[in-house]
Amino acid sequence: MKQFIFKIFFLKTTKSLLILIFFLSLGFSYSQSKNPFVIQADLNFKNEAYFDAIDLYKKGEVKEKDIEEKGRINFQIAECYRLDVEPAQAETYYKRAFKLKYQKTHPKLYILLADVLVEEGEYESAAESIKKYLEIYPDDKHANTLLSSCEHHAEWVRNRTKHIIQNERQINSEHYDYSPAWGDITHNSIVFVSARDGSIGDGIDSRTGDSFMDLWVATRDNNGKWSEPQLLPKSINSKDNEGPSVLSPSGDEIYFTRCPRMKKVDLGCAIFYSKRKGDSWTQAKMIKLKPEDADTLSCGHPAMDSEMKIMIFASDFPGGYGMHDLWISEYDPREESWMKPVNLGPEINSIGDEMFPYLSDNGDLYFSSDSYEGFGGLDMFKAKKVGDNKWANIENLRYPLNSNEHDFGIILERNNDRRGLFSSSREGTKGHDDIFNFNIPPVLLKYYVEVTNSETGDPVPGATVKVTAVDTSGGIRDEFVKTTDVDGTILFNEISKGKRYIEHDLIYEVECQKDSFLVRKSKFSTFNLEDNKTFYDPFEVQPVSEKAIDFPEVQYALDKAELLVDTLEASLGKINSKDSLDFLYSTLTDNPTIVIELQAHTDCRGGDDYNQKLSQRRAQSCVDYLISKGIPAERMKAVGYGEAKPKMVGLECDAIADLSTSEEQEAAHQKNRRTQFIVLNFDYVPKDN
Repeated sequence: MKQFIFKIFFLKTTKSLLILIFFLSLGFSYSQSKNPFVIQADLNFKNEAYFDAIDLYKKGEVKEKDIEEKGRINFQIAECYRLDVEPAQAETYYKRAFKLKYQKTHPKLYILLADVLVEEGEYESAAESIKKYLEIYPDDKHANTLLSSCEHHAEWVRNRTKHIIQNERQINSEHYDYSPAWGDITHNSIVFVSARDGSIGDGIDSRTGDSFMDLWVATRDNNGKWSEPQLLPKSINSKDNEGPSVLSPSGDEIYFTRCPRMKKVDLGCAIFYSKRKGDSWTQAKMIKLKPEDADTLSCGHPAMDSEMKIMIFASDFPGGYGMHDLWISEYDPREESWMKPVNLGPEINSIGDEMFPYLSDNGDLYFSSDSYEGFGGLDMFKAKKVGDNKWANIENLRYPLNSNEHDFGIILERNNDRRGLFSSSREGTKGHDDIFNFNIPPVLLKYYVEVTNSETGDPVPGATVKVTAVDTSGGIRDEFVKTTDVDGTILFNEISKGKRYIEHDLIYEVECQKDSFLVRKSKFSTFNLEDNKTFYDPFEVQPVSEKAIDFPEVQYALDKAELLVDTLEASLGKINSKDSLDFLYSTLTDNPTIVIELQAHTDCRGGDDYNQKLSQRRAQSCVDYLISKGIPAERMKAVGYGEAKPKMVGLECDAIADLSTSEEQEAAHQKNRRTQFIVLNFDYVPKDN
């Protein structure tokens, strides 16, 4: 973006003290040259006619013999290119000034070179130049911020956002095209600024060598194709520069920037208003926002809330914090006028330029600035709304929305911060500044189920999987049922175009069931997901037969029937019998109709009668615990089998005695000390609470 583009709507006459100070701060000095080319070039520079000044400076430099003056001329050529945002050309001429030792008397050369090097993406070289500058001016805030930007650039690029950026080539021309504004609530119409052929403005702007800016409109059809842009009528566009705008949600009101001239003298910029009447627009009228007798002060870049009652704009009004600040004004319906503007304060405004504001539907403020830590040039930022007409907590929109060049003029689709448009002078533009679209592709969620027999590992086809979507209040949002295929799998993917089984910010409760198998349940959440994800449930379903079903080990102290819990070992996470029984509790709650026999076994040490009674007590302690958890007693039968049923062949007492070591023997005994259950029937009818 040409430097003047973000200044052009704030142009002042050369009599402005602020502008004079600004130029002096950049190193501009008046020449005592007698070279007529240089004299005229200096005058053009003062009048911001950078395009016209460049050629004159070059002609004058060829004829100049004085080395110091030659350095100054090269510096001024670089400044013209920098302000006209031609960083590569500016770099060339700054370096020529260095060779002529111009930095010895004008150390600002270091920081100005660094600025254009950043725009070129040469961050390491820029950092070296900044460090030299800081040796002279260690407290310069801009320089320190720029150095930090250089040092963090690589990290920011690595941690890029998920935005996809595309050039709107159907809209853009070989000229300036920037600052789109929604023309209607459907996002199928935009009004934007352009210097393309067909402008109403008369002649060529000496600052750019291009036509004057006008407002144009383009519409988009159902296939996403933009129409050929059309010029807004003369009731809005004038022979002067028109700039960034904002329209009402209905598209019937427009507030926009205009920079009127009188006898080719810039009078500063102002915000104008027009209203649609049928197929035409009323003659634009200026909104009174400027202080009295402040013709050369400027305001522009209006942003409005959805009710068109609050206006935020950029201006160089006195009482600001930098070059151009963001200000706010409220509409007074009783007076039918806008109230005195108020500066947004240091929470937003910096020592540099804040401009191109935009208010989202939720009230957050977006804007561009060249003074906060960023990628170089103008970066786009977001400030959260923290109260009535108050914003804070500024955050950089990051790469790739921001680049090392100028990025500005962002707008969002209604109630959607993932899609929108913005302007940029980045690499790949069709012209000087182009309009780009951006979007974050939707995060696609899937759910994959694989059902296998827990004993054999074989797939279980024909299993029914019911998925219920629940919101945070417990309300059921959706419910769907599918059955597993021959491979025992199901993929819950897309129902139809644009409609998916699994959506964001919900809780999903899953139930898997098949005749002759125990029911399995699961749950997952889709909150706060930023990447595509496939949720996976490998359901290992337990077949129901006469065979006993093992579950996690329930342990007891020696010769005790009480559940082993709250001991030192349990507290260390080694043993907790109640945790094991919670598995059985879940099985019973997931299968509310089953009745089970809970079986306890001992090893062969001890007498038969003793072991039988001990196992019975142990089985009963498990049942008692489950009853305390709310499982009806009639759904469970406690049976102790003592030592009568070893786990398998080879674990009989005689076989264990033949093992060579005590450790092997103890391990074998442990296998026999187990708790199991069998399903007696599916006949239990749950009682209503």
